[in-house]
Amino acid sequence: MPSSLRVRRRSLRTAVAALTAAALGALLPAPATQAQAAPSPQAPPFEEQVLFKASQDPGYACFRIPAVVKTVKGTLLAFAEGRVNDCSDAGDIDLVLKRSHDGGRTWGPLQVINEGAGDTHGNPAPVMDRETGRVLLAETYNTGRTDGKNCDVPCDRTPHLQYSDDDGRSWSEPRDLSDEILPDDWNSWYATGPVHGVQLTRGRHAGRLVFAVNAETWDGSRVTANHAALIVSDDGGDRWRIGATDSYPIAADGTFRQKPSEMTVTERPDGAVYVSGREQDGTDLGHRTHAVSRDGGDSFAAPFRAIPDLYTPQVQGSTLQFGRRMLLACPGDPDRRRTMQIRSSYDGGRTWDSVDRGTTVTTDWSGYSDLVRADAAHVGLMYEGGAVDARDEIRFARFTEEWLAPRRGPDPTTPDLAPKAPPAAVLGGARATEGRFGGALALDGTDDAVRLPYSDRLPLGTEDFTASLWFRYTATSGEQPLLWMGGIGTNQPQVWLRGEPASNRVTGLITTRDGAAAPRSASVRTTSAYNDGQWHHVALRRGAGRLTLFLDGSQVTAADVPGSVSRNSPFGVHVGQRLDSRAHFTGALDEVRVYDRALGDDEMEALRTRGAAVTRDTVVRLPMDRVRGSN
Repeated sequence: MPSSLRVRRRSLRTAVAALTAAALGALLPAPATQAQAAPSPQAPPFEEQVLFKASQDPGYACFRIPAVVKTVKGTLLAFAEGRVNDCSDAGDIDLVLKRSHDGGRTWGPLQVINEGAGDTHGNPAPVMDRETGRVLLAETYNTGRTDGKNCDVPCDRTPHLQYSDDDGRSWSEPRDLSDEILPDDWNSWYATGPVHGVQLTRGRHAGRLVFAVNAETWDGSRVTANHAALIVSDDGGDRWRIGATDSYPIAADGTFRQKPSEMTVTERPDGAVYVSGREQDGTDLGHRTHAVSRDGGDSFAAPFRAIPDLYTPQVQGSTLQFGRRMLLACPGDPDRRRTMQIRSSYDGGRTWDSVDRGTTVTTDWSGYSDLVRADAAHVGLMYEGGAVDARDEIRFARFTEEWLAPRRGPDPTTPDLAPKAPPAAVLGGARATEGRFGGALALDGTDDAVRLPYSDRLPLGTEDFTASLWFRYTATSGEQPLLWMGGIGTNQPQVWLRGEPASNRVTGLITTRDGAAAPRSASVRTTSAYNDGQWHHVALRRGAGRLTLFLDGSQVTAADVPGSVSRNSPFGVHVGQRLDSRAHFTGALDEVRVYDRALGDDEMEALRTRGAAVTRDTVVRLPMDRVRGSN
């Protein structure tokens, strides 16, 4: 039986907060009244409120790391880190809680359930045992610091656990789980969750409790390995052990294939355990990675695999099975933490909706999240968000399935004549028009674009390449993206061509990663925007240590930067659109081609003057002359 917990209060500062909350609570329905409240038939399909914020919850400078579960009595328990002095990750941090008895429409006052007292007590990973009604909370400790810096490497991180048998009103004293789930060589970094765990309901492991951890190994001089694992209990949380584990070595030069972390766990309808994690700086393409366990979390069926074309920044995300869909809450901007979205998978997480098929919660800055089935009709989303910074506040949103974007049929397509290439998707309402050689596609600058489905042939890596196309436009302002391949932002490998009429130029750029070195970029640009409404040929060539921009036969060249143009980032190929959808081309595009070699000058001239069909080493060949299907 748990010890009777006095909910801990942080000295004078928290006492004042408690008195304030109590005074406000006198004006709100009592918990018993809330528990009897039925969902309003007029409730909107989407609503949200600020749940944790420094200005409304005195005693804290910042709240981060949301996690939420629903108890057997229907109470929602919303956990967060209460960061006392600043928003840094390794300071004086408490674990705090708010409770709701009406599906997240109203919430009680803040409770401090685990006080850091100068140290870091965080990474909440709650798990609900529906057989006993006990709520278990895994968490991670480390020594706190006062200088606002991160934990030293190696960091003295240790797992702990506490529980509640009364719907979160009181909590047991935490106990150290190191002897059970912290091997000696997981001695550098260690993190529970942070996101809810699950209790399995199907198969021979029904009743098992599961949550995720990630860890690193330190050999005395450097980090040598990363570990992603599931932690399981078959006795209601009395004893825990390490189950499925996937480890990746880190080479002496600091590179590694993947580093799955901050993993969210979902039981699929077929009983398999789906695990989706953040991918941090591995050489594989993508910022999300996933794996499946088919034996209740004892082992993974295959190693974690990155998802190159699932656009998201490096950030924690959350999943939830919701009817026939599995939901993923995660920012949709592939570069920065903003634009929280809900995306759906209809095949158990094997594939996910693209950004343009997702449902946007907010275009504000947004970060970590957790999902919960709030009531019979609503999903609850607890997430970090803010107009200025994703760490401004933690919000709680409620939405119905009707609010989510309906499942959409196939997009119209345009042929890709590269060997064995599937057709490319035509987005928005792009239409056929007269081209430089036959037909072309006209794009409206709002939502029109052509997106290629991901294929292993598309990443250009460290090799030479040539990208070529024809364009026609008259825009005098804005960014006019012609071709975008790879990631986006200043740190992600990428290749792009775009018109910049306000600066009176056309620019080509590559960003590369070489080993563990910082990213480097090289760019070439013209002295005219070529926005005269006439057809112009542009090409970007990497070869012989040079990056060269061709425009109507003229050349501008610069030194190449070594490394890969397609590594450790979300990867997409778009014609007429930035990867993050924040700019679209207004005009017409024709004969888009990409080769995985540097074409010779004579081949470049043949492309320009005759539209010659150079076919050897073709990666992309879009005639852009017709659209099949309809929106």
